[in-house]
Amino acid sequence: MNAPASIAETQEEIKAEFATLGGDPEMTVMYLMELGHRLPSLPAENRTELNEVKGCQSKVWLLSREEGGRIYFEADSNTAITKGLVSLLVRIFNGRTPDEILSADLYFIREIGMSRFIGTQRSNGFAAMIRQINLFAAAYKAKLLTSC
Repeated sequence: MNAPASIAETQEEIKAEFATLGGDPEMTVMYLMELGHRLPSLPAENRTELNEVKGCQSKVWLLSREEGGRIYFEADSNTAITKGLVSLLVRIFNGRTPDEILSADLYFIREIGMSRFIGTQRSNGFAAMIRQINLFAAAYKAKLLTSC
């Protein structure tokens, strides 16, 4: 069995996918929407205020669980583009350790020029999603350290 791709390898895959779009804003938005459609929807009972990412213009729900020292994420949004954005983060961070998440350099964001495609409002929301993932990682790390 092959080891899962590292965070850097996953970012390189994402960069390659976006490179095939040639920087075309319309194609990029369509691709983000397609990624959003691929992400499984959360059941209605998980789309609660408690699971909502604060700081997003659209509704974004993010759940996490820890198993064997690794964190697993589920996410959803009420808009296809935002759901596509959160799906990228789930893809990168799912199954990672808290330390991997907390030390990650998300360089793909600047290298694909994401801010040109999603605008300021969504960029702020995307940053809020990353902050929430980091908060989950920090909480799980603290929990794992105290349970030793």
